[in-house]
Amino acid sequence: MHNQHPQKLEAALYVVATPIGNLRDITLRALEVLAGADVVAAEDTRNTAHLLTHHGISAQRLIAVHQHNERGAADKLIALLQAGQSVAFVSDAGTPAVSDPGALLVQAVLAAGLRVVPIPGPSAAIAALSAAGLAAPHFLFYGFLPNKSAARRSVLQDLSSYPYTLVFYEAPHRIVECVDDLCAVLGGTRRIVLAREITKLFETIHSCALQDAAVWLQSDSNQQRGEFVVLVSGAEPQAEGLGAETERILALLLAELPLKQAVQLAVQITGANRNELYQRALAVKAED
Repeated sequence: MHNQHPQKLEAALYVVATPIGNLRDITLRALEVLAGADVVAAEDTRNTAHLLTHHGISAQRLIAVHQHNERGAADKLIALLQAGQSVAFVSDAGTPAVSDPGALLVQAVLAAGLRVVPIPGPSAAIAALSAAGLAAPHFLFYGFLPNKSAARRSVLQDLSSYPYTLVFYEAPHRIVECVDDLCAVLGGTRRIVLAREITKLFETIHSCALQDAAVWLQSDSNQQRGEFVVLVSGAEPQAEGLGAETERILALLLAELPLKQAVQLAVQITGANRNELYQRALAVKAED
């Protein structure tokens, strides 16, 4: 049983990370804050009541704060904070305000000049990254991609040249289409790590070439269940030099236009470095 007469907390919004699956993944400090807060604001009060009772904490002081009432609920919570109450805020799982409700609430509380205290803990993205074996020093956390394929491909196109590990969240009913789009836009040779049901009974962390991921997913429909973290290795750094396609475009433009105009257009079309293009154009002219 948890201590039912906890220490009085000072008035602040405590942003509390909670388990993403295994209920034991909660910090000692998080339990203290949840037991000691005057109010617990939760994305789903039933879900949070289950967590609190599991840890022997009374679940009488629950208020719902989710994406549909976040702005209105913020005003109510700010009034409580101004009256000297302490508020613990939790989302359904993991760290609030990260691809989850909470960012607007935190913003409103800070704007009111009140204190926000992070109580760190589980995050699906970080847990997956730690076990993915992708050794790049940098990662880009994108969160959820758009639902529709065309919009998804457009976003992936924008991300395709980044040399960082790309980290996405995806829902089970979209995972197959998502992997198809990743492969189509980023090419089949990058590494992908599909991490599902992290910390839960059927946790699976599967790594393969992007071109082989669809076959793995289709081979067993159970692999398509549960919430996914999808990690994809970043773009390989481009070798020095302009690349075959840029060379081809520059040559075509030089055949039709004066050197300066050809270079200017080549910069706009390819996005390559102007100085490099200019030097290359001079060399091509000299060869002619």
